[in-house]
Amino acid sequence: MKKFLAIVLALAMVMALGVSAFADLKVAFSQIGQESDWRTANTDNLCAAIEGHEGWTLIYDDAQQKQENQIKALRNFITQGVDYILFTGVVNTGWDEVLAEVNEAEIPLILIDRMPECADKIEYAAAFGGDFVEEGRRQTIWAGEYLKSLGRGDEEIAVAIMEGTTGADAQVGRTKGNLEGLEKYPNMKVVAQQSGNFTRAEGQAVMESWLKSVDKIDVLIAQNDDMGLGAVDAIKAAGLVPGKDIIIVGCDSVKAAFEAIVAGDMNATIECTPLYADFVVPTIEGLEAGETYGRDVLHPAEGVYDCVGGIVCGGEVEVTSTLAADVIDARVY
Repeated sequence: MKKFLAIVLALAMVMALGVSAFADLKVAFSQIGQESDWRTANTDNLCAAIEGHEGWTLIYDDAQQKQENQIKALRNFITQGVDYILFTGVVNTGWDEVLAEVNEAEIPLILIDRMPECADKIEYAAAFGGDFVEEGRRQTIWAGEYLKSLGRGDEEIAVAIMEGTTGADAQVGRTKGNLEGLEKYPNMKVVAQQSGNFTRAEGQAVMESWLKSVDKIDVLIAQNDDMGLGAVDAIKAAGLVPGKDIIIVGCDSVKAAFEAIVAGDMNATIECTPLYADFVVPTIEGLEAGETYGRDVLHPAEGVYDCVGGIVCGGEVEVTSTLAADVIDARVY
């Protein structure tokens, strides 16, 4: 009987240790930096959710827009023996070696926001992010349909595309989508195309340069709202009226873009939500419980917000725009 009780006690101790190990997790997050309002909201949302989860410890690293910093952080995470790694890459190439090391360490990898080019060669537990190509399509399709609503559907339209960080998954996808959307509107021609690095300051600088060197710009497609807001400042400084002299379509749908649309300075913003906690937290809980999620990248449902409402953006997933003024008070980022 004593021997039996000893075995039962030992099993109970093992089970208790198992429960403790189940509850106490080190979740590491490699973030690319804080280049925009969207990125700040994304960081705050995920960090708060992980830090607020009972038994979880957040290990966070801000790469300050440098790939070498992210590679170093990922290797530090491996050394620290973390339980999960959340990863967003500043660019989409150059990750093969370090992500293979994460796989070799058998640390579950969760890809968020941007998918690395090597995604088909590595193992990952789950992936979640915006549909960047569709977002890009919606930008130029919205512009084309809006121009039609103004009676300018046959007018020769000069389009400038302000791209994000060169090589970033969002830049690559949105550029592809921008150009695909423009195929529907032969009257719209690209007259300028340059990176603004997803920042407001560089967006302003690029727009200042274009206004001096490009004969005519009717539409600005800014691959995030921060660059579009920087361009607004440059346009005003040049004595032009943003939103009228130059139609501005942003992306991300941060609250500052809603405010600019309501003020008449921007015309539209295409949503790309940064609020990933509602995906990431249940995913980690599910993985701990033995669930699997496959290799598909899960995309949230996202809208289009503008100065008029009712513009139909017919990309792969048709969506009708919502008047920004009607929903601005509900924005949380």
